[in-house]
Amino acid sequence: LFQEVQKHSVHTLVFRSLKRTHDMFVADNAKPIPLDEESHKVKMTVKLRTEYGSVLHMPTLKENLREKGGPNTGDPYGHKQYSGNQGQELEYLITGTHPYPPGPGVALTADTKVQRMPSESAAQSLAVALPASQSRLDANRTAAGVGDIYRHAGISERSQPPGVSVAMVEAGGNKNSALMAKKAPTMPKPQWHPPWKLYRVISGHLGWVRCIAVEPGNQWFVTGSADRTIKIWDLASGKLKLSLTGHISTVRGVIVSARSPYLFSCGEDKQVKCWDLEYNKVIRHYHGHLSAVYGLDLHPTIDVLVTCSRDSTARIWDVRTKASVHTLSGHTNAVATVKCQAAEPQIITGSHDTTIRLWDLVAGKTRVTLTNHKKSVRAVVLHPRHYTFASGSPDNIKQWKFPDGNFIQNLSGHNAIINTLAVNSDGVLVSGADNGTMHLWDWRTGYNFQRVHAAVQPGSLDSESGIFACVFDQSESRLLTAEADKTIKVYKEDDTATEETHPVSWKPEIIKRKRF
Repeated sequence: LFQEVQKHSVHTLVFRSLKRTHDMFVADNAKPIPLDEESHKVKMTVKLRTEYGSVLHMPTLKENLREKGGPNTGDPYGHKQYSGNQGQELEYLITGTHPYPPGPGVALTADTKVQRMPSESAAQSLAVALPASQSRLDANRTAAGVGDIYRHAGISERSQPPGVSVAMVEAGGNKNSALMAKKAPTMPKPQWHPPWKLYRVISGHLGWVRCIAVEPGNQWFVTGSADRTIKIWDLASGKLKLSLTGHISTVRGVIVSARSPYLFSCGEDKQVKCWDLEYNKVIRHYHGHLSAVYGLDLHPTIDVLVTCSRDSTARIWDVRTKASVHTLSGHTNAVATVKCQAAEPQIITGSHDTTIRLWDLVAGKTRVTLTNHKKSVRAVVLHPRHYTFASGSPDNIKQWKFPDGNFIQNLSGHNAIINTLAVNSDGVLVSGADNGTMHLWDWRTGYNFQRVHAAVQPGSLDSESGIFACVFDQSESRLLTAEADKTIKVYKEDDTATEETHPVSWKPEIIKRKRF
């Protein structure tokens, strides 16, 4: 008699209900709420009195009055208007192309329309030469200093009769724009990216794999591990080609030079080594760090190596002479990551003291210090095409603009200790964390389009799930991760995926961009 009802989990039912609600209201999503005229008028009146009360007594622009039909036109916010000089035309107007404000209440004449900056004494005499009535009105207010007059040179100054509401003019020249209701910005639709899938797991190391780098020819890649070895692997087949021994503690950084047949490595044994790949031997040591060396990078255009260490410094080395060119000091805790680029600022460091520093390579001094992060900054990545970079910390991933480190946006949601960041030219940003999770983001919009948590190697503990480093190969079609289960995992884009099979589950939510 009764048709059996198909049972669903609460999770499924809730999300089904959410989807129906979203579909019902999706057409109205970005529409602003209709404005109630009465409440808006009250709000604007209150805003005028509280925020612009100090300038309400000033006269209105003469052009404004002409547009509105003379000084007796009704005020939309109910302010009683009156003219200080009843029956005579307002002369408190300052217009023209004068390069500085001549002073409040001074009418323009042939003498004042001069295209030159005044001397200090002339500016002072001009500022105090007010009509008698205006002087009395201004007796209770502090006059602008000569410095202010110079600072505001070129801005059209206006004086207004007492009691008339002020028309605020912003930089764009839009009158009343400060009082207009602004529509909240919405996040643009992110670019679609195919999902990435795991297709190869490479094992061979006997300890955590701490660092990884792909050589410029894209034939092989190199890894450094807690087992104190450096291994070189064939990129196409994943087979081991060579093992290099020499470090006496964990290898924390490796990089292959594009300018010479050299491989550079650093480790917790305080050593920085240069390996000649033609002989597979160490040919240079760079001595100077007082503690473990956590990372290194090569300058793209000159023979300079930069390393960062637990001794709170980064060091710049001449590759050939082994000389320490600069010691970059300023951080107050271990420096976890360092990056180089050809453009200014040429060196970027992230530290456990929660700051990021942009350095002047020539002077060896800090250009900018970014203090927005609340926790250790363990990862920094530079975008290959844009003049921007990202930094990773347990509180947030943040994007910044060069050269001054202007904040762009937060990428929130990867709530873990972020050890590594990588980005490709398509705008796919990858963040790898200490708990083994990997998030993939659209660089432009900050949309998190995929989350991956690969299973650990059989025989490993679940707690040994962690990503220490990740890198795209030179073709940017493969993503390699160095992990705590002693493996290297290789990911590639899913060729079968389309925008129909993997749609972007995105809604144009209001942007909430916090600075901190």
